[in-house]
Amino acid sequence: MRIIDSHAHFIVKGHPIFPGYADTHGAERAAAVAEQSRRMREDWRRAWRFPEPEPPSGDIHEVAARWLKDMDQKGVERMVFLTASGNEDMARIVALAPERFIGLAYHDITSKDAARELERAITSLGLKGLKVFAPLVDVPLSDSSLFPVYEVAEHYQVPILIHFGILGGAGGIAWHMNISPMSIHDAAKAFPRIPFIVPHFGCGHPRDALFLAWACPNVHIDTSGSNQWMRFMPYPLTVRDMFLKCRQTIGAERILFGTDAMTFPRGIVSAYLDSQVRDCVELGFSEQEVDAIFYGNAARLYKVEGV
Repeated sequence: MRIIDSHAHFIVKGHPIFPGYADTHGAERAAAVAEQSRRMREDWRRAWRFPEPEPPSGDIHEVAARWLKDMDQKGVERMVFLTASGNEDMARIVALAPERFIGLAYHDITSKDAARELERAITSLGLKGLKVFAPLVDVPLSDSSLFPVYEVAEHYQVPILIHFGILGGAGGIAWHMNISPMSIHDAAKAFPRIPFIVPHFGCGHPRDALFLAWACPNVHIDTSGSNQWMRFMPYPLTVRDMFLKCRQTIGAERILFGTDAMTFPRGIVSAYLDSQVRDCVELGFSEQEVDAIFYGNAARLYKVEGV
């Protein structure tokens, strides 16, 4: 089968994918939170039999070569990298394998030059969309001050993928004014030609993600990660349930497969791929629907040539 992993991070030594707890609360408090939540992180790794992550390399060529080898071994045609250490670095990463790597812009969308930077990232750097961490944006996501950024995305019809819900896993951010997918509702209505993507099945906010996507035909949902947040819901919920609910609500054409791959030696998470393919097949999804979820929808949104 054809596969695009539509949700991955290119991690290089010294460049975290988002600011840490220490940036706002100090190193001592951050260390205390990390220690308190260590058991939950270890349980997650043990449940999926994930190895301890290696320290990241500082050489983008070495990291890119490792991703390409992993893609070949696991049958992944393309990867969409949402974050790197900056837009210039993302462009350099994509240039190392332009037929295999797709890169998104990632910068502060509240800065005065945010719209101009997005346009530069698209037109000069060849990036194919924008990644936003909602709990790190300290204005409402539907605030008119952000409309210039959305206007650029709409003009070039590039996707905006926005992480909602808990950020950073155990010990991370669980509450913020933009924590729910509903925080983008008014902007999604105002800019109907922007494909907005809600990752991780809504990451703790499945009802809001489904309501939003039902009300806004330009909203898509991705399947990435372990989705361990489902264990903490006050009612039984599984990834299979979410595949069925998304199909019933918005159809297979607005569901995108992803793994949230970011570290080695784990690499692309075959366990997520295998279990999600099995869920779709056992739910009775057609071959065309499976191809759309695991390849075609991402290829269409990111304008993959020949699709």
